Amino acid sequence: PPPGLRNQARRLRGRLPAPVTVWTSAVDGRRDGWTISSVLVADGEPAELVALIDEDCDWWPLFRETRLATINVLGPGQGWVSDVFARLAPSPGGPFRTGTWADDPHGPRLEGAAAWAAVRLIDAEPPHAGWGLLVRSVIERIDFAEDVPPLRHQDGHYR
Repeated sequence: PPPGLRNQARRLRGRLPAPVTVWTSAVDGRRDGWTISSVLVADGEPAELVALIDEDCDWWPLFRETRLATINVLGPGQGWVSDVFARLAPSPGGPFRTGTWADDPHGPRLEGAAAWAAVRLIDAEPPHAGWGLLVRSVIERIDFAEDVPPLRHQDGHYR
């Protein structure tokens, strides 16, 4: 639609730089993940990661079950991984065929990412915020790839 008829909140969100993360969980040989850009780090003791999550996404039931996830902060050149886990791009054989993944107790870790955070879900029945679920998780571990800058998404492009 023309700019005047577009959703104004979505247009505002598009103008704000957003992190590009893939949240992953695994249990008993099952693993899944989802791209999430509505993420906020809340410093404190303990620190938390807060995210807006689509309750209809494929990954949410697995996260609710395990209560564990690895947040993969994507790096340069990993926009394709983001698109695959958002279910916007194909990945024959499943999303974990895109990129190289290592097992972690909290969920698969993407090699070449800028950072990883291991989190534990606080409430499996979170409230809604807009159309998403306002999900809070405690950060249990953080690892950085010091030489890899984080990928961001703005105005419909990865930067």
